Amino acid sequence: MAARLAPAQDGEATTDAKDSFLLDQSNPLGFFKALHRGFGARLAAPVQWEQVQALLQQAFDAFERNVAEPADCGGAVACHGGCAACCAIRVAATAPEILLIARTINDLPKRLEIEGKIIDADRMTRRLDPQQRMLAGLVCPFIEQDLCVIYPVRPMACRGHASFDQRACAEAMAGRAGDVPISALHLTVRSLVQNSMQSALRDAGLSWANYELNQGLQIALADNSCEARWLAGEDVFASALIADVSLAEMAETFDAIKAVDL
Repeated sequence: MAARLAPAQDGEATTDAKDSFLLDQSNPLGFFKALHRGFGARLAAPVQWEQVQALLQQAFDAFERNVAEPADCGGAVACHGGCAACCAIRVAATAPEILLIARTINDLPKRLEIEGKIIDADRMTRRLDPQQRMLAGLVCPFIEQDLCVIYPVRPMACRGHASFDQRACAEAMAGRAGDVPISALHLTVRSLVQNSMQSALRDAGLSWANYELNQGLQIALADNSCEARWLAGEDVFASALIADVSLAEMAETFDAIKAVDL
């Protein structure tokens, strides 16, 4: 089945609603709460995959709209097709992102080849911490000739990693010390969009954690029932959990933000 992101339904994306998804940097909590309401409105029970696709489209659109103007980012980012300098770092992804990418892979002519690359990448990196993984320089299994074969459905983590200096990225990835000038706006928008989406998934009774992408994809590609089981509330990617921040701490933060009266 093709992994196409669902368009907004009639009445779901008015001009006013779209405007509420523009970040006012003096009011990030307001941005979070507006996104949370929009995402939550798409997840009416029982949640179907089409609703999740629409949620992802809304999340990706909100991100892209808010980093679209170079002036707002602090200059023009150096990231472009043909540059895969940072594509050796650990990628964290939510369950919807993993499932969407799995659908995309299943539709690719080189599906078995890519799946083999995912397995190899996971085998070589699973026991490495993020710093060791970066220094190992093992390129993401989706990179072919410095281009990402799943670029349209890449996770929020990839979208939010943007640099102003391509050479500095290459130097850092080679283990040579130096500061990489990254876009704080991309990081901020990624965090707000992804966290508000995770909070909405949690409210809908769906697993909402972050998972290591390659490990999560192996689970999804090996078992066609993963999507239905996740929609039923099962944490099918639990073994790939990234616990840099505890789920309890994240949930407490989400609840505190939702309780703020703006």
